Amino acid sequence: MKDDRKSRTQKKNEARALQKLGEQLVAISSEQLKGIDISDDLRNAVIVAGKTKSHGARRRQLQYIGTLMRDIDPGPIQNALENFRLGDHQKILAFKKIEKWRDGLKEGNRVLIEEILNNYPNAERQRLTQLARNARNEYEAEKGVKSSRILFRYLKQISDL
Repeated sequence: MKDDRKSRTQKKNEARALQKLGEQLVAISSEQLKGIDISDDLRNAVIVAGKTKSHGARRRQLQYIGTLMRDIDPGPIQNALENFRLGDHQKILAFKKIEKWRDGLKEGNRVLIEEILNNYPNAERQRLTQLARNARNEYEAEKGVKSSRILFRYLKQISDL
């Protein structure tokens, strides 16, 4: 007959994993925390841990969070945290794409204007070409980055809509 009880090591490893998950909860913003369905006790403990500066007190608070998490299913919390990470990654990729567009337009890539207009029909051709021309002229004259910033803002605006 096999014994289904967990060893002390298994229990400690599970407790550490829950505490690490609690640390991830403490690291997210309060807006993101509101979007996760957790108990009020756990939410309050996470908020207190975020405000705690003392190393020892913070460590005890994280242990308390781990204790509270033993009574709940960590799956939805893990999924929510993963969605936040993926969302941040998507924002970074979009930002880099806009930077690449701006740099290409600044260097005189006219084909890029057509690509942007095809992908974002709400973009105004005249405004886009004017901003690209201004940024290119400024870039070639090495006068500054004002037009380049304006072009970047416009590209970001049309891609967010």
